[in-house]
Amino acid sequence: ISETADLLGFSHTTISRVYRERSEKRKYPVSGQLCGRKCLVDVRGHPDYIFPLVLTSATQELFGCRADEDVTGDDPYRLLKKEDIIQDMKTRAAVSDFSPIKQAVLDYPEDEILLVFDRDFTYGQSFYLVLTVEAKESLLKPPVEAEGEEDEGEEFSEIIQKTPEPQPWVSLGSEREIEEESFMDTRPKLRYKISRVRREFGAPVRFSTCSAADLRDNCVECSSYQDKSYSIRRMEKQCGVQAVPNTNSSSTQTVWKYPRNTCTQYEPRELSEEEKENILQSDELRNFLSSVTGRFELAIQQNVIMDVFVDDWWALGEEDAMFGGKAETHLKEYQSFTDLHYSKEKTISYISWYPAISGVIAVSVTERLSFEERIDRSTNLLLNPALILFWSFSDPINPQLLLECPDDVFCFEFCPSDPNVIVGGCMNGQVVLWDISGHVERLQGTRAGVGGKNISSNINTLEKDTPVVRYCAVSGIDSGHRAPITDIQWLPDSFEVSRTGIPLENKSQISVQIVTCAPDGCVMFWDLRTPRVVAQALTDRKQKTEEKVLENPHGVPNTFKHLDLTWKPLIRVTLPKIDSSGEYSPLKFSLRESTTNITADTEVLFLFMFIFSSQDGELVYTDWRLEKDSDSGRLFSKRTQEIHDSLVNTVLRSPFFKDIILTVGGWNFAIWKEGVTNKPILLSPCSPRKCTVGFWSLTRPAVFFIGKEDGNLEVWDLLEKTHEPSQTQNITTAHITCIKPWVISSKQQLLAVSDYLGTLHILEVPWTLHHSSANEVRKKSIADAERLLCLKYSKSFTVFSLIAFDSAS
Repeated sequence: ISETADLLGFSHTTISRVYRERSEKRKYPVSGQLCGRKCLVDVRGHPDYIFPLVLTSATQELFGCRADEDVTGDDPYRLLKKEDIIQDMKTRAAVSDFSPIKQAVLDYPEDEILLVFDRDFTYGQSFYLVLTVEAKESLLKPPVEAEGEEDEGEEFSEIIQKTPEPQPWVSLGSEREIEEESFMDTRPKLRYKISRVRREFGAPVRFSTCSAADLRDNCVECSSYQDKSYSIRRMEKQCGVQAVPNTNSSSTQTVWKYPRNTCTQYEPRELSEEEKENILQSDELRNFLSSVTGRFELAIQQNVIMDVFVDDWWALGEEDAMFGGKAETHLKEYQSFTDLHYSKEKTISYISWYPAISGVIAVSVTERLSFEERIDRSTNLLLNPALILFWSFSDPINPQLLLECPDDVFCFEFCPSDPNVIVGGCMNGQVVLWDISGHVERLQGTRAGVGGKNISSNINTLEKDTPVVRYCAVSGIDSGHRAPITDIQWLPDSFEVSRTGIPLENKSQISVQIVTCAPDGCVMFWDLRTPRVVAQALTDRKQKTEEKVLENPHGVPNTFKHLDLTWKPLIRVTLPKIDSSGEYSPLKFSLRESTTNITADTEVLFLFMFIFSSQDGELVYTDWRLEKDSDSGRLFSKRTQEIHDSLVNTVLRSPFFKDIILTVGGWNFAIWKEGVTNKPILLSPCSPRKCTVGFWSLTRPAVFFIGKEDGNLEVWDLLEKTHEPSQTQNITTAHITCIKPWVISSKQQLLAVSDYLGTLHILEVPWTLHHSSANEVRKKSIADAERLLCLKYSKSFTVFSLIAFDSAS
C-alpha cells in the first residue's frame, strides 16, 4: 500500500480504501442486499442508502458546509435539519440542489439528516446524503477496529445488521419422541346425566342429627355395588393358574324291576242327538261346506290327500314374505306436510285422523320455547294464538282448515258419536270445544286424492284463504287444571258417570262426557250437557231475548254456548301416594269397556284400574276404590313396579286384546297383561336412545311401532323377533313426537309420524306389516273364543283404566 501510494501520488488512506473495496467485491457479489456486512456499491456505483449530491457554493454557504472550511477530510460529517431542507425546496423549487431526492427527504423518519463531504470523490461527487437512520448511526459511531490489523489508518466501513430470513425446517426425528411422551385420549370421554325432582329445585335444605348409638359400630357403611349401566374395560391383568386333576370315584347299580303288562281302553266322546242336530243346521257348517266343496271334489278327481281346514293357495308364499323374503318390508314416504307460516319454528304435539273423511288429518302445533322465553314473549303469544291444522292429501301445501286455540294444545280427540265435535286440552289447563259442522263440505271436496296421488279437480273451487274456526266453548281457568293437560279422551257411549262418581248406563248412546288428566295430581270428568238450574224469572228471559242480536259476534256456532267460560268439571279425583304424603301426577290413561247379559236384567258393576309412574319410572296398579290402611286410615294403592327409568309417555291397549297394554318410557318399553301385575310379560332391553312414543298396528296383533329421540322408527314383530326390532328406519333428524296409523282399505295402510321440527310424515306400510298371517289370525281367534267362554260365566260389567303418572312435573 505504501509503495503504491508513493508511486501514484495518493494518500495511504485512499489506497487502503480502494484495496479493501476490491477485496470485499470478491467475497460478496453486488446484489443490493446486505448479507451480514455492508454492500459497497450497487449497479449505479453507490450504495442504495446514500445519494451523491452536487452542492453549489450558495447552497454550501446557506447550510454551513463549505468544502475544506466547514467540512474537511478529518471532519466530513454535517447534520442538516430536515425542516431547512424542505424549506429550501419550497423556496427555490427546481433550482434547489435537494430537489432530486425530495421524496426521500420527506420520508426520512428523523429531524436531522447526515451530509458527508466526499473529498476523494469516491461516489463521483463532492457530497453525498445518507438516507437511512442505520447508516447514519454507523457512520457517526463507527465500530471498534479489530485487533491484529497492522495499518492504523485503515478505516472500516460500518456493519448494518439485518434479521436473518427463516429457512425450511428439516426433521431429525424429534417429533416422534414428542408424540410418544404426549398424553393422548384412548377412549371417548364419559358423559353423566344427573336429574332430580323438579319440586326440589330451590327448596330449603334441612339437616337433622343422628345418634351414633343407633348405628352399627358407630359408623355408616357405604358398601360398593355393581353398576350395570357402565362396563370398565380391563386393559391388562396378571394372574397365575395351576391345573390340578380332579379324581372322583363313583358307581351305580341298575335296579331291575319286575315286568308288568298294562293296557288302556279309549272311549270316544260323542255328542248328543240334540247337539248334532244344532251343528248340522248351523250356518257356520253350511258356509264351511260351501267353501271347501270345490277343492274337495278336485282332490277326489286327482286322487290326492288334502286338508280341508287349510287353503294351501292362500298360505302359499306367506312365510317367505314374512321372514326375509323378496317382498318389500320398508316404509315408503307417501306424503309430507309442513307450512312455512303456521308451523315454522314449532313442534307438532299431537296428531289425529279425521274419522269421517279419509285422507284428512289434524295436527296441533306448539311453540318451541322454554318457560323463561314464554314469559318474555307473552305479548306476542297472545297476539298470535295457537292453531290446529287440517291437512288433506290433495293439497300438501296449504292447510284446509285452522282451529283457533286459547293456548298451545297438547292433546285433542274427535267425538266418537259426532266427528265434527272436537275437544282439546291446553297448556294453561283449560278444556276447549270446537264444532266444524259448517266446514265439512270444504273437507269433503279434498278426499278424491286418497287412493293415489292425483290432485282433486275440486280443489280449484275451494276458497283461496284458509278459514279459521274459533272455539265454541272453553272452561274457566280457575275451575280447570293447574298444569298442562297431557291426555284427554271421550267416555264410551254405553255409560256415563254421575256427580257422585257412580257409573251408570247411558241410555241415549251418545258420548257426552270427557276425561282429562294433568301433572297437577287430578283426574277430571267433564259433561257437555246443560247443567240443571232453577227456572229463570220472566224478566231474565225477556232480557235474554233482547240480547240475542249480539250473541254471536265472531260467527261461532252456538252448540256449546251454555258452557263457555262457565264450564266446570263434573268430578275432580285426586290420587294420593302410597308410602309418602302428596299426590301422583298423571300423564296418560286408557279406558276399557266390557259388558255381559247374564239374565233379563243386566247386573252392572264398574271398576277403574290405574297405572301411575313416578319420576323414577315407578308403576302403580290400583283400583278406582283405593284401600284404607287399618293403622293410619290413609288411602293407598296395593301394587307397585319399577320398570321404566324415566317418564312414561305412552299407555295404550292393544286393539285386538283389550287386556294387553303397551307402556313406553325412558330407554325401554314393556307389554303388560291385566291380572299379571308382578312383572310385564315382555320387557325390552335398554336402548342407546330414548323411546319417545309407541303405537299398536291396527291390522296385525303382533306388530307395534316405537319412535326414538334420534328420529328412528323401530318396527317390532313379535312373531319374528322378541329381543330386537324387526327393522329400524330413519324418518327424520329430530326426535319423533307422535305416531298414528290409519287403514285406508284392505290393501293400503298409512302411518302418520310427526317430529320436533314441525313436519308431518305420511308413510305407506308394506304388505308384510299390515297383512295378518294365517297363524296370527288363528291365534287371535282362539284367544277371542277363550275370552267369550270366560265372559259367558261372568257376572260383572267392568271398565278398566290405565293411567301413567309423573310426580316430578
